[in-house]
Amino acid sequence: MIVVTGATGNVGRPLVHALAAAGEQVTAVSRSDASAHPAGVPGVRHHRADLASPESLAPVLDGADALFLLVAGGGENLDPYAILDAAKTGGVRRVVLLSSQITGTRPDAPSHAHLRAFEDALRESGAEWTVLRPGGFASNAFAWADSVRSRQTVAAPFGDVALPVVDPADLAEAAAVTLRDASHSGRTYELTGPAPISPRQQAQALGEALATPVRFHELTRAQAREHLLRFMPELVVDGTLAILGEPSAAEQRVSPALEQLLGRPPRTFAEWAVRNAGAFRAG
Repeated sequence: MIVVTGATGNVGRPLVHALAAAGEQVTAVSRSDASAHPAGVPGVRHHRADLASPESLAPVLDGADALFLLVAGGGENLDPYAILDAAKTGGVRRVVLLSSQITGTRPDAPSHAHLRAFEDALRESGAEWTVLRPGGFASNAFAWADSVRSRQTVAAPFGDVALPVVDPADLAEAAAVTLRDASHSGRTYELTGPAPISPRQQAQALGEALATPVRFHELTRAQAREHLLRFMPELVVDGTLAILGEPSAAEQRVSPALEQLLGRPPRTFAEWAVRNAGAFRAG
């Protein structure tokens, strides 16, 4: 049995489907009630639990072989050692952690200290481990959905700074591979999309997916910071803007790891936009 935390998110949901399609028995875990989970998927059971309460994980992890560990926002308040101890007690042998590229490219960044703590704890746990370090997600573009629906406009800072954003569906497939194949144990994979793409180019791709022009409005750094502070901690906001505005060469580089894991090129942002066009379409 494979346990998937964060099972209702952009990575967890397709991961649950990918594992079930491969014939695995899956326990889909989230803090949401069962209505938030995909219904009617054979081989999948749903369970409500919270990583902040490791004791709530005991019935979920009992008898499990592998665990996909997704640390959502607010992960700085979690105890990685308690969570991994609960996994060990339940019999989990293999753990795949969804971390972040930033833990490697900016090891001193305070915004991702909690993920570095999880990586360290995992390597010390005695489990078979794999760390996935994705760059920026294509699905971050969902933040523009309302303005595209209402005004056909994308507003973002650093309009011409390009990064190789990754499709969460590709991350899910990579996670499924590493959860099912022990040969990936002890490895850390940096995962990116196939090519750097700027916010201005993303707006154009959304317009092409919708068959209607989407304008791009460039925000100043100060405007973007003010907006992000409404729903993100200050440390995370400043770390995010630093990457978006002044990415390092490593953060702009395309990694070959996804193609190696999946046996095909990663999906482009344009493909993601076509698949998710409904979220940006008015009416």
